[in-house]
Amino acid sequence: MPKVLSRLLVGSALLFLFAGASQAQRSAIDTYAITNARVVTVSGPVIDRGTVVIRNGLIVAAGANVTAPLDARVIDGTGLTVYPGLIDSYTNLALPEAAASPSPGGGGGGGGFFLATQQQRPVGGPNSTQPVGLQPEVMVEDVIRAGGNEIEASRNVGITTALTLPRSGIWMGQSALINLAGETPQQMIVRSPVAMHVGFTPLRTGGYPGSLLGVFSTLRQMMLDAQRYRDSFQIYEKAPRGTRRPDTDRSLAALIPVIEGRMPVVMLANSEREISRALDLGNEFKLKLIIAGGREADRVADRLAKQNVPVLLSLNLPRRTTAAMAEADPEPLRVLRERVEAQRTAGKLAKAGVRFAFQSGSLNNMSELLGNARITIENGLQMTDALRAFTIWPAEILGARDQLGSIEVGKIANLTVTRGDLFDRNSRVVHVFIDGRPVDVRPATAGVGPGAGRNNVSGTWTVNINLEGQGDKSITLTLQQEGERLSGSIAGPLGAGEISNASASNTGEVRFTVSVNVEGQTKEATFTGRLANNELRGNVTIVGSASGTFTATRAGQPN
Repeated sequence: MPKVLSRLLVGSALLFLFAGASQAQRSAIDTYAITNARVVTVSGPVIDRGTVVIRNGLIVAAGANVTAPLDARVIDGTGLTVYPGLIDSYTNLALPEAAASPSPGGGGGGGGFFLATQQQRPVGGPNSTQPVGLQPEVMVEDVIRAGGNEIEASRNVGITTALTLPRSGIWMGQSALINLAGETPQQMIVRSPVAMHVGFTPLRTGGYPGSLLGVFSTLRQMMLDAQRYRDSFQIYEKAPRGTRRPDTDRSLAALIPVIEGRMPVVMLANSEREISRALDLGNEFKLKLIIAGGREADRVADRLAKQNVPVLLSLNLPRRTTAAMAEADPEPLRVLRERVEAQRTAGKLAKAGVRFAFQSGSLNNMSELLGNARITIENGLQMTDALRAFTIWPAEILGARDQLGSIEVGKIANLTVTRGDLFDRNSRVVHVFIDGRPVDVRPATAGVGPGAGRNNVSGTWTVNINLEGQGDKSITLTLQQEGERLSGSIAGPLGAGEISNASASNTGEVRFTVSVNVEGQTKEATFTGRLANNELRGNVTIVGSASGTFTATRAGQPN
């Protein structure tokens, strides 16, 4: 055999072996089993004690009698509840930062967000026949970016997926449904485009349309133009010879799926009047309409139900934006009434049979999201419907019913795991899986209070671990605490790696998870302990192996 051919065969064999080893390694890393957990499937009955198995980014098994595969990294779910990953159905997540122009009277709550976003300069499309803000061909998938503090804040409260759309405009552009993890935009995108988005705020550039009447006239005119544009091209394509070629218009072409009912149209409307006008426009052009915002949607609930128009309901509830003072004038009765009514909207929509999905409304503090959902539950919404409004209902409304929204075999493995019920005041998100991979969950930073500094666990620790039947092991643990946020790493005979799902309370309680090498295998170890006299003491539990105790001493005082 010629030497060259021999070398090629050997090289090919090595590549095959390396590829096989790499694939096996990815398979091991990509396989997880959450065992002994309460599993809320949403699409079926609750499993009081079950197992969910994830492989290659998908849910491959879920049930009470499921056995964890031998190659799975096992997470003991005792005391935990597994939910489908939560969906935020109207956001600007993953978009480049854009400074909002000051707008008088923005106020707090959902309305303030929607007004502020409408004041920002829209993104323009190249070679468009329309001015910026009237370009429906703009696609958000062209500008999204991976990572960022806003995405992390959403994941911390259990959000795994979001509908993201251009920040502003009248014809705002086309949205994308994205998972909130991935190194590239391409890895994040679940569906694109999802819908066309419309806002009713007039353009602030000094041009037309500069009034609400002008906005509706422009929307109507462009859809009429799109109908003529479609018809002209249909005529031309049937007999191009001897027929003048119509001018290409990307803006009108982008509206053809809209006027044909193939692409949903999401209209941002909060007041009863805006919603009614949106419904009228949807009827006129037979649009596949969705309302976003919906602060007063309950006032037209019967009409929404009759026309089968769903609502992406904001949980950025109106609230008092200034501290109450004895010498201040009382708030107007109208303002107080609106604040109370907004808390009841979700319950009224559910009773009227209106489909709806929750959205954050760009809350300044995402840690308020589940608390605001709990407020709607306290004001008439069933807890099961509140969960559906974060999971299966947005998946259905946004066209991702077969991919997201419930724990079913074959769906994307987006999971939110909590200690305690999701809407309980004392619950905590402890694990989040996106596309089958765990992402780091960091509890919201707590304010500095009395004793916070005394119980800070930051520093370098020498940890002595005593495992049953295996003797003592010594590792070095490095911790950095900011409020309840805790990060760090380990190094030593048990391996080296970053800790995850970590938290530290002001009372000195510490909890974190880390991968360790035990008995020739990589396993998940959970440390729980308490700080006292500059020493940490507690228990360590290693999935599929022995449990034990640990003590840790710190070199010096907190960093």
